[in-house]
Amino acid sequence: MSIGTSIQTDIITAMKAKDEHKLTTLRMVKSALKNKEIDKREALTDAEEQQILTTLIKQRRESVESFTKGNRPELAAKELVEIGMIEGYLPKAAGDDEVRATVQGALAEMAAANGGVKPGMKEMGSAMKLVQQKIAATGLRADGKVVSEMVKSELAKG
Repeated sequence: MSIGTSIQTDIITAMKAKDEHKLTTLRMVKSALKNKEIDKREALTDAEEQQILTTLIKQRRESVESFTKGNRPELAAKELVEIGMIEGYLPKAAGDDEVRATVQGALAEMAAANGGVKPGMKEMGSAMKLVQQKIAATGLRADGKVVSEMVKSELAKG
């Protein structure tokens, strides 16, 4: 079942349960998906739906940071609840150990393809692309910032 379909089902459930916060959050997610679909002028793929949800989560995290700095813990808590709701529709997040293993495997693969020469910081872009593809292939997801930091630290070990 696609993300959009499961969100629509959950909207109906939230309406019946009279859960206003969940209902408004799900409607916001549904409208973001629908807007992208209208812009694209065709149905969204699962990967595109996941990308939109990831963007929404990133926006919520930035809001939490702003609200925390602005001494508004009640609004930060509300955003954290929304993050939890949205994350429920995404594949399981990869743990740090899984990401590190994937990064090391990808860099070893790059070194083997390069005649045994370990990649340096110049290959950061191609390393990131390869790591992101490998993570997506496992059916997991990982925060780009975390992946980037791990790739940088592994390349620095050289």
